Amino acid sequence: MSHRNRFFTSESVTEGHPDKICDQVSDAILDAIIRKETELESAGYVSPSGMPACVNNIRCACETFVTTGTVIVAGEIRTAAYVDVQRIAREVIRRIGYDRAKYGFDCDTCGVLNLIHEQSPDIAMGVDESFDAQAGGTTDPIDAIGAGDQGMMFGYASDETDVLMPMPAYLAQRLSERLSAVRKDHTVDYLRPDGKTQVTVRYEDDRPVEVTAIVVSTQHADKIKDMGVIKRDMIEHVIAPVLDEVGIRWRDADIYVNPTGRFVVGGPMGDTGLTGRKIIVDTYGGMGRHGGGCFSGKDCTKVDRSAAYAARWVAKNVVSAGLAHKCEIELAYAIGVAHPLSIMVDTFGTGAVDDETIERAVERVFDLRPGAIVRDLRLRRPIFEKTAAYGHFGREDPDFTWERCDRVEELKRAVAEARVA
Repeated sequence: MSHRNRFFTSESVTEGHPDKICDQVSDAILDAIIRKETELESAGYVSPSGMPACVNNIRCACETFVTTGTVIVAGEIRTAAYVDVQRIAREVIRRIGYDRAKYGFDCDTCGVLNLIHEQSPDIAMGVDESFDAQAGGTTDPIDAIGAGDQGMMFGYASDETDVLMPMPAYLAQRLSERLSAVRKDHTVDYLRPDGKTQVTVRYEDDRPVEVTAIVVSTQHADKIKDMGVIKRDMIEHVIAPVLDEVGIRWRDADIYVNPTGRFVVGGPMGDTGLTGRKIIVDTYGGMGRHGGGCFSGKDCTKVDRSAAYAARWVAKNVVSAGLAHKCEIELAYAIGVAHPLSIMVDTFGTGAVDDETIERAVERVFDLRPGAIVRDLRLRRPIFEKTAAYGHFGREDPDFTWERCDRVEELKRAVAEARVA
């Protein structure tokens, strides 16, 4: 019997990559606003403009740009709270590890420019009072919250890993995470914050069977001249611990470490960074579609973020329920409208039942209005900075509520009832 082979490659970046610096700064500012607004709401604070503090009123679309010696923060934010944007940016950069000029970027001496302004009232109007509420005929408070933008969002899950992520994306993320860990704990003391990983996996009959290529590019101290030293350390301290734990074959893989031969100049000195440029790294490594909107710096009324989290939640529950080996969910929204315009389920021919039956069960079990997503996934909490590096999905953290498989039994019942009907 012949076996069908295919290869799939995914990449990841470390927290010190310029684009990831920006994602983390943007999300740290969002977290600070949520934290401060919650405190002010508890104290009954009213701003000089007459706006009462209320975490539900927060609107945030925060973008960050970095280049040599400079951080620029811009965007549209509505809040009764004041947060120190310069201090937050410097703290994030310090935590990442850019705290010395010799690393090419220094949290204490870089310039930080704050260009944030207030959100447009035209956008706020449809989110604060949805089209559904303005049209009348509804008293449901969830219906009063409109989507923060139009667009389509995708979620994906596959049973090829324990956390229901595609194997290439999962391995690339864990290698990047490990690369930063051995730098921070000084296991490999010449490493610097910037880095990238890439993994190619061979699939046989749609199941991952071995890793055929691994790429690790890591910023390093100028004193390291022999790339063979870095390669040996990367195999021993980064690659082997991650791949051996997963249990996939990799010892015959082609391994490339700093293929250009040198990576001393990195971070914002080596390349500019911008919030939202690593959307495939943030999600499924290219396996599964992407609507195009980034996540970081956006509050939970922005369906680019919240609905993508919800779609992952749904897809993961479908696969965990044994209804399919892999599942992709598409949701679509119109700005200011509470109800999704469409819900699509695609199991790529792996479903235990037809996709239409699963779709009907999903619509019955999951409330995918923006207000319901915010409520059910508890998204008005300061949890977002830690999502901004090493992937928003496939991580076992109790704050990542979209990773819960808590609707499995309800889905099974809904599918059974739909088939009877």
